[in-house]
Amino acid sequence: MITVRKLRVTKGPEHTVILSNVNLHVNHGEFVAILGASGSGKTTLLRCLSLRDKWDAGEITFKGVTLTALSIWGKFKIRKQCAYLSQQPELNQNKTAAKNILSGRFRTSALWRILTGLVSRNEHFTAYDYLDRVGLLEKAKIKAGSLSGGEKQRVAIGRALAWGAQVIYADEPISGLDPQSAARVMEDLRNLCNEHKLTVICCIHNVELAEQYCTRMMGLSEGVIQFDVSGRRLLSTEKNLIL
Repeated sequence: MITVRKLRVTKGPEHTVILSNVNLHVNHGEFVAILGASGSGKTTLLRCLSLRDKWDAGEITFKGVTLTALSIWGKFKIRKQCAYLSQQPELNQNKTAAKNILSGRFRTSALWRILTGLVSRNEHFTAYDYLDRVGLLEKAKIKAGSLSGGEKQRVAIGRALAWGAQVIYADEPISGLDPQSAARVMEDLRNLCNEHKLTVICCIHNVELAEQYCTRMMGLSEGVIQFDVSGRRLLSTEKNLIL
């Protein structure tokens, strides 16, 4: 589904190498953890995969389509199939959880709908359904600004479902959360793969949670993928590579 070949990224006037030779392939429905220390290039990789950052060399393909060969409209259509979850979810803090869900579902609707926020009763029920899927039905009428960090992440996950995303790129979605909230977010992401057949690629620093919830773990260090394992816990030597 997603293939990266010899990806290279440099930044700044000194052309500091962030990613030097990244190669990977992710299949449909996988829950992949990208592990690495701060500054290892995890976020840069995720932003390139989601077409939010450019790269210097190499190739990324999505469902067999080479991203660099796409027109602006083609890239827009690809981005519609992907959702990017940052550490601080991009929610409207003054709107309720339900309306934030709807803003994802009807992003391409008529201008009047976006400006006025008018939605039908059936659309509200649809928003409640997606909130129920992430265990936040009781928060439907609460403004996003009043939700906890974990709840905001789960609203963002619900919005991705409503938007019809096929891939979730999650950049440190549990950073700063308490253990219980972090586990719930990881469980929701795993459910996206198991129940909704989405593909999730998640940058994360917590090895234990990655081992518990993810189907596959990749270690990023010195600009390259140092290991790629499935179906087992990491060895001590592998953990040392990403410290």
